[in-house]
Amino acid sequence: MRSAIDWRRNPVGFAVLLGPPLLWFLVFFAAPMAIVLAFSFGDNVGVAGIEISGTFANYARTLEPLYLGILGKSLVMAALATLICLLVGFPVALAISFAPPKWKSWLLIAVMLPFWTNLLIRTYALIAILRDEGVINGVLGFLFGWAGFEPLRLMNTNTAVLIGLVYVHLPFMVLPLYAALDRLDRSLIEAALDLGAGHVRAILTVVVPLAGVGIASGLLLTFIPVLGSYLTPDLLGGPDSLMIANVIERQFKRANDWPFGAALAFLLMYLTFVGLLLQHLFKRRTRDVD
Repeated sequence: MRSAIDWRRNPVGFAVLLGPPLLWFLVFFAAPMAIVLAFSFGDNVGVAGIEISGTFANYARTLEPLYLGILGKSLVMAALATLICLLVGFPVALAISFAPPKWKSWLLIAVMLPFWTNLLIRTYALIAILRDEGVINGVLGFLFGWAGFEPLRLMNTNTAVLIGLVYVHLPFMVLPLYAALDRLDRSLIEAALDLGAGHVRAILTVVVPLAGVGIASGLLLTFIPVLGSYLTPDLLGGPDSLMIANVIERQFKRANDWPFGAALAFLLMYLTFVGLLLQHLFKRRTRDVD
């Protein structure tokens, strides 16, 4: 039995299992990313040609005030959306983890249910809610029409983009939080309550520290896709709601400046690596403390 599960004693079986996913990774991820990385060190030549010259001019251009401003705004929007997801998702994950066993599966399905619908359809559904003649203004007009209610301008604003980002990415926060909270030792919480701590204090002093790794994972899993969001700000935001992913899309599709678009894309990739490094350091520090 041991030789069947010890890959060092069964290298052929290991190669058979690893080969297909590794080939898929190399052909459909590593190779395309390597091409885009090479483009980021190139120049446009003619109408549709790119010469890989090894230049860093594209990366230097990403440091111009215009693009740094858009990147900074994207970071702020991503941080705000991630924080809101944490504040909303933590109580939801905590409630699911303490729910009766027969209800947990149904509650988890309710959290994952949005993934069963295409993102474009969900975004257009949100447009129907936020537009001037949408659900929110319709309800408020019905309730306060007698007071001369004027429709709220929600669409094509940063507020609409923030709402959309939270709406789309909330499950990315809830699921890792639930995975961490469901493994907690409930006796520690009971001990804190028996020693006189209130429920809020027990959560802040016992639950939150013990779920620190899950919180860090949720923050990372939410922040990275929010930072790279393209569709939500494109459909819900206005001219002043551009995020860095929208700029990248315009460089590839409209400006036809693939080298600069590749440099911007890999700037996001480098920020992702920084986030993964910080998460690794946090997990290692937490493991050392334990």
